[in-house]
Amino acid sequence: MADFYRGKSVLVTGGLGFIGSNLAHALVERGADVTLLDSMLPAYGATLANVEAIRDRLKINFSDVRDGHSLRYLVRDQALVFSLAGQVSHVESMLDPMTDLEINCASQLSLLECCREGNPGAKIVFASTRQLYGRPQYLPVDEAHPLVPVDVNGINKLAAERYYSLYHEVHGLATVSLRLTNTYGPRMEISNDRKGFIGVFVRKALAGENIRIYGTGEQRRDFNYVDDVVEALLLAGERPGVDGQVYNLGHPQPESLQGFVRILAKFADFETETVPFPKDAAAIDIGDYYGDFSRFQAATGWQPRVGLEEGLAQTLAWYRAHPSAGVR
Repeated sequence: MADFYRGKSVLVTGGLGFIGSNLAHALVERGADVTLLDSMLPAYGATLANVEAIRDRLKINFSDVRDGHSLRYLVRDQALVFSLAGQVSHVESMLDPMTDLEINCASQLSLLECCREGNPGAKIVFASTRQLYGRPQYLPVDEAHPLVPVDVNGINKLAAERYYSLYHEVHGLATVSLRLTNTYGPRMEISNDRKGFIGVFVRKALAGENIRIYGTGEQRRDFNYVDDVVEALLLAGERPGVDGQVYNLGHPQPESLQGFVRILAKFADFETETVPFPKDAAAIDIGDYYGDFSRFQAATGWQPRVGLEEGLAQTLAWYRAHPSAGVR
């Protein structure tokens, strides 16, 4: 299905951010007619530089996903909608829960209503999160695992995910949700300390600064290079057999935070120290997490191709070639 996206109209919300812009590059390469929606809110990581190389091959609408009037117009005639706009900081969701509710939940319901009323034939792919599982009760975490979010972000993402499933079951909309895990790679924002440790570690490694690891550093995670995540999104968009479903992404080789830093140190010179968790971070830390992605693999053939060492090498090389990138 290499030509599936050729000539198709595709809307990507959050299209100037990290994953959205990488997806935009892949869609343009596949010949899609791409429209990006982004609010350009300063704290959320969007930048026109992310699509500078393909700027003349797509359309950009500077609008907020919370604006239902704009959204109602933008979804019309779109064959696919990739719903990637979101507030991704778990700490920020606890400090400003109402904004998280608006962006991660209410706006998702608004998008579904806009499609139901104005474009019920559109396929919608929603970027959900592994955070809605909370602290794992067993590993690897599969889709049958209890859903017990430990922060506002996880609760709002879970509610949104349920709306997507409901609108498929009740209204017949073609929706699918992917529960993303730790995604990294080129175009990731690395200047914000509250969007996860990967961006912080990469920034400090590039600058030769001391990296602080919270806790023991033995907590394990799975990591997906952004190209693998983009491939998963594209497969979810083109495969009708996944409609109405929720799937984990993940990687077969989880790594501890200490291991992550050891790999990172192969490509940069920096010091490290292990420190106790700050109170706000400790309250929402989930300990070990790595997911079972076998259901999505069985449905689509997807599997991550990029290992952590290769992915970090490519990531640091990209930032060194683009020294102003990642700083918003």
